[in-house]
Amino acid sequence: MAIRYLSFACPADRNARPLFPWGTLNAITSATNIISLLCLALHRLRSPINMNMKSEERRELLAMLARESYFERQLTLTSGRASNYYVDCKRTLYLPRGAYLAGELVLELVQAAGVEQLGGMAAGALPVTDAAIAAAHRNGVDIRGFFVRKETKQHGLQQMVEGAFKPGLKTAVIDDTITTGGSSLQAVAAMREAGGNVIAAITLVERGEGAVEAFARAGLKYSWVFTAEEVRAERAAHPIG
Repeated sequence: MAIRYLSFACPADRNARPLFPWGTLNAITSATNIISLLCLALHRLRSPINMNMKSEERRELLAMLARESYFERQLTLTSGRASNYYVDCKRTLYLPRGAYLAGELVLELVQAAGVEQLGGMAAGALPVTDAAIAAAHRNGVDIRGFFVRKETKQHGLQQMVEGAFKPGLKTAVIDDTITTGGSSLQAVAAMREAGGNVIAAITLVERGEGAVEAFARAGLKYSWVFTAEEVRAERAAHPIG
């Protein structure tokens, strides 16, 4: 039985109203975390872990992204740039198998970067962060996860950085897709202000539109699983009728 989850807004319209009448980022963030964990739990029940298939896992995830997440249409990206295509990674990350595969592959980059914790801007970075944290548990890797709010919470602990964040640790900023790196660098500023030693940036899909240079200027080692061109080429090779 295939189980799918709907995002809260159409990828082509970041200002669309939520499908559910919660009306706050706090509610969306909480629900996003819950759905991510359900996806991972469902996959764990259905699929054994094979630690010797990373190249096959990469090919499988690329095919999933091309099939589930790639769209060709005129739209405006979060960066403000116009584009004729979009890679909506969340459509893959909210499938149990997609969450599993992404977690395994992103974890390899996390380990290579030598970081002790990772997180990014809410709500975009939540599913890929959750996937990496779950993969870390499966593989016995000690890593912490967190997320950065777009503005300080006005009640409770009133924090910008939420989760298992710990000051002083080597930290990576993460997102599912990165274009110019602008949103991630905003998150980096909040992490550093909170005491994080941010040394790396990681993404599932790198669009090749300025992020490499932006992260280099910020002193961050940047790595990714796929380029957008790989996803586009895979979709062109296997078009959906």
